[in-house]
Amino acid sequence: MNISNLKEGITLKIDVLVAEIGSTTTVVNAFNDINTSNPKFIGQGQAPTSVLEGDVRIGLNGSIDNLAKNLGEDKVEYEEMLATSSAAGGLKMTVHGLVYDMTARAAKEAALGAGAIIHKVTAGRLRRTDIKAIKQIRPNIILIAGGVDYGERDTALFNAELIANMNLNIPIIYAGNVENQEEIKLIFEDINSKLYIVDNVYPKIDMLNVEPTRKVIQDAFEDHIIHAPGMEHVRDIVNGPIIPTPGSVMECTKLLYEELGDLIVLDVGGATTDLHSVTVGSEKINRILISPEPLSKRTVEGDLGVYVNMKNIVDLIGKDNLAKELAMDIDYLMENHLPIPKTNDQIKFVERLTKEAVLKAIERHAGRIRSLYGAGGKTSIAEGKDLTEVKYIIGTGGALTRLPNRIDIMKSIAKSNTTQTLLFPTEEAKILIDNDYIMASLGVLSKKYPQVALMLMKKSLGIQEGYTCIQG
Repeated sequence: MNISNLKEGITLKIDVLVAEIGSTTTVVNAFNDINTSNPKFIGQGQAPTSVLEGDVRIGLNGSIDNLAKNLGEDKVEYEEMLATSSAAGGLKMTVHGLVYDMTARAAKEAALGAGAIIHKVTAGRLRRTDIKAIKQIRPNIILIAGGVDYGERDTALFNAELIANMNLNIPIIYAGNVENQEEIKLIFEDINSKLYIVDNVYPKIDMLNVEPTRKVIQDAFEDHIIHAPGMEHVRDIVNGPIIPTPGSVMECTKLLYEELGDLIVLDVGGATTDLHSVTVGSEKINRILISPEPLSKRTVEGDLGVYVNMKNIVDLIGKDNLAKELAMDIDYLMENHLPIPKTNDQIKFVERLTKEAVLKAIERHAGRIRSLYGAGGKTSIAEGKDLTEVKYIIGTGGALTRLPNRIDIMKSIAKSNTTQTLLFPTEEAKILIDNDYIMASLGVLSKKYPQVALMLMKKSLGIQEGYTCIQG
């Protein structure tokens, strides 16, 4: 397949091109020898994402031009293109369940794991203020849940009626009480919105079933990929899957779990910090866990970014504390902050921000042990995700693949658990770096070529036979 706007001349043939259409930058990664036992990552190109110009294809073509230049070629020709997207605010969703700690939380876990950005979660019957908020948010997908199978029915039906009356012409996913499925179909039968019916995310008390809903969210995203200007035309160019970028990282994380065992993946970005974990946890903690956790979990911290949200992290540390710790003029560094640090002081500043983002993200993602006191004395309980059995901590994203002290930053996780009551990874967990910065691309590649994606990921991580890891 040719890109028509590239000049005539020498053509490099590429097996698979994966485009990551981000909110600010569009990146393309090129892979060759896909059908051999030694697939290769051959290069990367990037250009500004062109949402504001009305067509993301401008940025996509610019990144392909840049790839050709980086490879020393006049133009490139590719057999296949796949894509991930977080342009135009990514996959915006609202989630509506019955009880916040049960069905609403289960639905939220499913949406986050699929790569969504959740703008609103409600529990119980929707109110007028909720309807107003949904209209203002203008979500790409709405997820309705509520009631265990053969349990409470009315809340989900009431909410579905109100959502149907809005007639938003967006995909609606129902993942609640199985008894409501036929009724839900009737509610939406004359509405423009496409309805997806999926297995209950919370079929029984203390039982999560989030994977079917995750898959349907990604299918719905791909079917309706027209929320960013020009994306409908990208669908014509791309002859493989398009999935949300964070969802693609989760796909790659799950692929690695099958090969390596329990792990977490940290992605510290300019605006957010994402943490993906795939782990069962320890038997000891599972015995005292008060509510179920999914095998694979994603949290996104919208306030922890080392560029756009730099000030938030400075405030968390404390400007005076930071100035004393780094012995630097923090006001000057903040005023002259760049997306990619250049001077030694700027690098040290961003490394400290990154460390804080990592520690806060882990603290919010992981569970903890608490003591309860009653008539029978002290009892220990656990709540939240248990990361104590994690074997590998993987860094991806710009900060954790490029900063000089990225290894030490991730080693600080276990060291920060001074009370040993936080369910953090231990010091035995090995540190791996996505050196080629291709994890998001390989997640979508794994949908068609799982073994190829695994081989390329292990190369990027520096994993040799026997899983010896090269740190740094």
